[in-house]
Amino acid sequence: MSRPAAKGWCPGAYKPMMSGDGLVVRVRPVMARLTAKQALGLCELSQRYGSGMIDLTSRANLQIRGVTETDHEALLEALNALDLLPDNPQLEARRNILIAPFWQVSDLTERLARNLYARLSDLPDLPAKFGFAIDTGPAPVFQNNSTDIRIERSAAGLIVRADGCALGREVTEETAIPAVIEMAHWFIETDGIQSRRMHAHADVTPLPQAWRTTPPLNIGSAVVPGPRQQGAVYGAPFGQIEASQLADLVSRSGCRALRVTPWRLFLTEDAAPVDTDTFVTRADDPILMVSACPGAPLCTAASVETRALARKIAGRTDASLHVSGCAKGCAHPRKAGLTLVGREGRFDLVKNGLPWDEPTQTGLTENDLLNRIGEF
Repeated sequence: MSRPAAKGWCPGAYKPMMSGDGLVVRVRPVMARLTAKQALGLCELSQRYGSGMIDLTSRANLQIRGVTETDHEALLEALNALDLLPDNPQLEARRNILIAPFWQVSDLTERLARNLYARLSDLPDLPAKFGFAIDTGPAPVFQNNSTDIRIERSAAGLIVRADGCALGREVTEETAIPAVIEMAHWFIETDGIQSRRMHAHADVTPLPQAWRTTPPLNIGSAVVPGPRQQGAVYGAPFGQIEASQLADLVSRSGCRALRVTPWRLFLTEDAAPVDTDTFVTRADDPILMVSACPGAPLCTAASVETRALARKIAGRTDASLHVSGCAKGCAHPRKAGLTLVGREGRFDLVKNGLPWDEPTQTGLTENDLLNRIGEF
């Protein structure tokens, strides 16, 4: 089976997306970082103009939910006052950049990211979901994350690698961003717009041989909740954050800033861990093994509630678990040990597959799942 059609764009601040609870307004923090003042301001705006719920997305962005159309312009003005809208609408849409989270001031990762930000206007018009990764920490951490052009370390230096290709193109710090821009133009000039994503395009259109010479380093250890040299890492179950609770954590921790990641984790910069019952603080917490989209009624494509069920099931199966409101699988468009897919108010079960694969069982109720999840 093929994946059902998803929305044609990623929501932004200037171009929000309507959902079941109102407009979803996405904020893309520069360097995946908000100062403590910006984080507290964003929380306050979420409560003033939205539902008070914030999403932490798989692109390391933050989304204010439940905004009315009449409040959208006022929210934009307030976000701009916080310096959270640093560029014009066209450039904002191009700023889909994953940045290795434990960068330090003036290190290679920050220098490359700042250079890419400065040259966003040199990129062609790309599909809305097209993105970049600056994965230049000690070892790659984004190899399982969705992106299209990657800057990574190799055994000898740096490479720029097209997603879907095992090998990349050797570059230096000075030539890395020009190579990224050249690859983006190649994608457009070779009709990549029809494929929309680099991995799909590379399957049918071979890259120049000179761009396929060098492997990246092996993937590094997964980032997990707990203390780090740069601060403390916390998990947000399902990427959902209550604004008042995040503001409380930021205030109590006394952190300098908040860094966001694509793994439903965030870092309180330069702060020791604090006690919290709201956020995940243990690496072995079973909730980290579960993905779940907002579900009904927050998403109009979903016919089932998802996250309440996911909480009940977490830890009751050894398999990785994905609870999806529909077959698009937005929260985890990859294989999971068990995927529960909402359909007409019930659930279909896919084992070791994708949300849109043929299910092994259909029409399961919540009680069926709660009573039998260990059997699947």
